[in-house]
Amino acid sequence: MAAHPSSPSATVLPVAFYERPVVQVAQDLVGCVVHHGAASGVILETEAYHDSEAACHAYVGLTARTSVLLGPPARAYVYRSYGIHALLNAVCEADGVGAAVLIRALAPLGDLAGMRARRGFVPDARLCDGPGKLTQALGLDLEVHDTSLVDGPVRITPRASGFQDVRLVAGVRIGITKAADLPWRFCAAGHRGVSRPWPAGLLT
Repeated sequence: MAAHPSSPSATVLPVAFYERPVVQVAQDLVGCVVHHGAASGVILETEAYHDSEAACHAYVGLTARTSVLLGPPARAYVYRSYGIHALLNAVCEADGVGAAVLIRALAPLGDLAGMRARRGFVPDARLCDGPGKLTQALGLDLEVHDTSLVDGPVRITPRASGFQDVRLVAGVRIGITKAADLPWRFCAAGHRGVSRPWPAGLLT
């Protein structure tokens, strides 16, 4: 019997999934499942970043910080935001192109007790409604930076049950000042677990 798509033993998304244009990957990741240990969650929100636009870290070219972004696809790019939060990104496109998808929000799925404990027992609706919150809930930090999204420790599996035909709502990326007009934020329509501010049309 084939593994359920939300199970850690389900088929992991292959490298070829991430080799495609980053905006396409960002859309296709919505509904997929992130796993770290026993914890998991369905991706509700993503943002695409590409080295052709100034909001992307790789816009400045090759540095010690951007070497993972400019390396092969299907790697985890994790960095500290404001010196506090670890943010999880999936590196995309061909080796030498700086592109990644930021995972912005999840619907908690596996190890809810552990997720609640790591997040300080906040309401379930707030467990993973932001990129720093979801990494805390999953129990991951900078130690997973530059690790394989195929071999782990973080793995992403195909869309979960009920998300195969998820409707997307697109909007501008948030929390940035450069290239802020690009509509490269993608959210699962109808889901309140998306980070705020919600894009127009999320619940309609």
